Amino acid sequence: MSEFASRRVMMVDTQVRPSDVTKFPIIDAMLSVPREVYVPDDRREAAYVGENLAIGAGRVMLEARTLAKLLDALDIQPDELVLDLGCGLGYSAAVIAHLADTVVAVEQDEAMAADAQRLLSEEGVDNALVIAGPLVTGAPKHAPYDVITIQGGVETVPESLLHQLKDGGRIGAIFMDGALGTAMIGFKSEGGVSWRSSFNATAPVLDGFRKARAFVL
Repeated sequence: MSEFASRRVMMVDTQVRPSDVTKFPIIDAMLSVPREVYVPDDRREAAYVGENLAIGAGRVMLEARTLAKLLDALDIQPDELVLDLGCGLGYSAAVIAHLADTVVAVEQDEAMAADAQRLLSEEGVDNALVIAGPLVTGAPKHAPYDVITIQGGVETVPESLLHQLKDGGRIGAIFMDGALGTAMIGFKSEGGVSWRSSFNATAPVLDGFRKARAFVL
């Protein structure tokens, strides 16, 4: 077993399984996808640390525990279409591609989006498409989606994104309140989305997902 493969097993055994993530498809995906491939070359040695990992452009790759628990709560099925917002260099899209039928990933940094598509192609992930564009715009051309994931913190989620979610679909995001955060799962029914708390997590708030600040005299 290679050094990185050993680290991947240790990541699952020490960060994912102890967090009550037991669904086999998620465990299998996180054991199979080489996390070190989807980080900048100078961060490869840090790919398996148990914290959010800076990947450039002010962005992070979510820690394995957070991503795994988010996917566990979303319960993605093999026949579902997933919108992955803020895929960075493609790791989250690669993991989700193991669980879903198709992944449409959006990354607003054009260079990062191009690298993500290249890395996914090189790794043989042929059911994931990366689109460069504003995260808050989503990818309405391919909607509606069964599941939407947001790979970073939010203070609010635009209605325009919720409109891209299929009735009966789910959305997962980390809602930040200052330094504190809670992963929430939204369930869409009859056109509306109801949110439920899932677990504590933190991540930098993504561009376009901050609440408008009220002017105070």
